[in-house]
Amino acid sequence: MSIEQLARLHQELGVTSAADLAAAVDAHAIGSVPGLDVQTEQAIAAALPHLRAAVPRVPLGRAMSIARPVMECLTRAGAEWASPVGSLRRGRDFVGDIEVLAPLEEPGPAFDDILQLPDVTRILHRGRRRLYVLIDRVQVGVRCPVAAEAGAALLNLTGSIEHVRRLATLASEHGWTLGPRGLDQATASPLAETEQEIYAALGLPIIPAEIREGMDEIGAARAGRLPALVARQDIRGDLHMHTDWSDGRDPVAAMADAADALGYEYIAITDHSPHSGATRNLTADGVSRQADEIAALRERYPRMTILHGCEVDILADGRLDFRDSILERFDIVLASLHERHGHSPDQLLARYVTAMRHPLVSMITHPTNRLIPYRPGYELDYDRLFETAVETKTLVEIDGAPGHLDLDGALARRAAAAGATLAIDSDCHRAEMLDRQMHFGIMTARRGWIEPRHVVNTRSLADLRAFIAAKRGR
Repeated sequence: MSIEQLARLHQELGVTSAADLAAAVDAHAIGSVPGLDVQTEQAIAAALPHLRAAVPRVPLGRAMSIARPVMECLTRAGAEWASPVGSLRRGRDFVGDIEVLAPLEEPGPAFDDILQLPDVTRILHRGRRRLYVLIDRVQVGVRCPVAAEAGAALLNLTGSIEHVRRLATLASEHGWTLGPRGLDQATASPLAETEQEIYAALGLPIIPAEIREGMDEIGAARAGRLPALVARQDIRGDLHMHTDWSDGRDPVAAMADAADALGYEYIAITDHSPHSGATRNLTADGVSRQADEIAALRERYPRMTILHGCEVDILADGRLDFRDSILERFDIVLASLHERHGHSPDQLLARYVTAMRHPLVSMITHPTNRLIPYRPGYELDYDRLFETAVETKTLVEIDGAPGHLDLDGALARRAAAAGATLAIDSDCHRAEMLDRQMHFGIMTARRGWIEPRHVVNTRSLADLRAFIAAKRGR
């Protein structure tokens, strides 16, 4: 496609992104643009998958950190709400288009504020209701529809192409048209102000953004089988965080202060064991001194219990990095693989299985051990890992650290289906990131259709202790 044709698409249809192109193709609108025809539309439709694949992908954590100050500018300017759209709102591990949407009657002042952000390096396009800029070398789009059209825009831009197409097919079964401006019912004004009213008109409950992938979510919604996904308010504690006893930045007191401010009922301090590759590690001699520090701090938090734990490495032969006489002093023990030691997938799985069979191991953390965007996860027999977790009453983690997001949504769904009990944790190394990384963990869990009943840290402290004690009693 030539630059002139792209300019016509922008001028006539307002196309500024791959999502706009997909919407224009679905609406068969391209052939009506002067200078373009049906053949051009067909060529664009055929090229769209390759175009999307060619867009540089941004890790979720970085994408959210770029979008957050943009959303703050929009709400300060009077927007009732501001939301990311597309794969960012769906919480995918990697994001293509970074776009933010907020309903505003007069977006100009908000656009002016956004252009003052320190990382904005270039204005790509500024229109009446759209702004495209480069922030930290990444393209970011901002859309500000009027309130009456905001719901339709949010719905159309959030769902995957397949999800929106299936909704459009459902609308056509009613004799209606679902388009960028809303649900056109022919006899009435388009429904567009909220997503909920559009879904309701189609006979559906609102489908959570994280599962709008065009798979089985619409069928589940029609059958009344949508899960009640885990949410932030369900989380009662965080069982994985690090302090300056190992590679965390902040002392135990700072992590406890931040967790108490979040309203947690309990947390676990879980620093790394001696053979971890972290920059600092908890030594055998340091365990008693850390226990004394935690015991002294507990009196400061009448509403919150601080558990003393450890993230212990699973060594090459399957042994744990602390001897049992030390492990049994912890309230909770997390076991992790951090080093392959040249092992095959079967050998890695054997190390996990050996650790899970240890009665003092409460949880397996970040099971694939991927490092986004640098290292893919282990290619293991995860069905066997989950079966062993169920058999041994070992928790399996969904780690909210942006570099892990592990288990990912697909594996988390398989784990829950196998009957494994999950924990959603922050794996946080800085106090101010506790809430943000828990948010990433929850987004990832929601992508896996995880409900509160699947998650141990939606339960009371007494129930958590009982779960740990049941395994130790084995």
